[in-house]
Amino acid sequence: MPDIDQHLAPAGDQNPDPGAPAGDQSTTPDRGARGSRGSRAVAAGNKTAADSAGKTATADKKYIVVEGPIGVGKTTLARRLAARMGAGLTLEQAADNPFLERFYKAPSQFALQTQLFFLFQRVRQLKKLRQGDLFSPLRVADFMLAKDPLFARLTLDEDELQLYEQVYRHLVTEVPRPDLVIYLQAPTDVLVARIRKRGVLFERSMERGYLEDLVEAYARYFLNYNASALLMVNAETLNFVDDDASIDMLLQQAENAASGRHYFNPVL
Repeated sequence: MPDIDQHLAPAGDQNPDPGAPAGDQSTTPDRGARGSRGSRAVAAGNKTAADSAGKTATADKKYIVVEGPIGVGKTTLARRLAARMGAGLTLEQAADNPFLERFYKAPSQFALQTQLFFLFQRVRQLKKLRQGDLFSPLRVADFMLAKDPLFARLTLDEDELQLYEQVYRHLVTEVPRPDLVIYLQAPTDVLVARIRKRGVLFERSMERGYLEDLVEAYARYFLNYNASALLMVNAETLNFVDDDASIDMLLQQAENAASGRHYFNPVL
């Protein structure tokens, strides 16, 4: 089921320059003061330049979606991108699904309830964007509705899938289409390690085979995806939690992803 990524990048408040002591009337600061203030000015300049780069790198892309299998880091990256770009943020609310924990314990018994809850929830979120209630000039999301059937086909039996597909076709007519999809990929071993690290209790019962099937389902789906620009990212070694260099590299790739399919396989 969906990725409940809880990692948050530190906010990093910037302390203001306290300035010279009140009694100091000197018009020429000493060398130490010049060096200290110069360093702060350079640091501030670098931060401003990085923020500016984030906002201009995707200026022609108003709606960006980060996708990929469970544990790959969708939510972490979406948060970092939204902060860097000054964009609005739309996250799937997996913790609100009352069936999710029961699904992991008894998949066949609770698959349909879990899937329909997510479908209705995601449609409501995206229709709000369509109506303009939440749409800022830029928006980043950590899910796209078109991925929803991938999970349904893995978890539902034939009769349940037919019912789900009828509901899905009825609901998907008014959801916005992303300008850019960033598809994160990583080996199953990496996903398993990341899921264990984040420590969501009910995810411990997730079977490795389910993850492997999900990775394969994502790969098949995006093999033929052409609804918007697509940036396929090997996220095995990228650190989106606290490494600005990883974000910088990805933003540079996103800037060049004007249309069609693009690949980013970083060498770190």
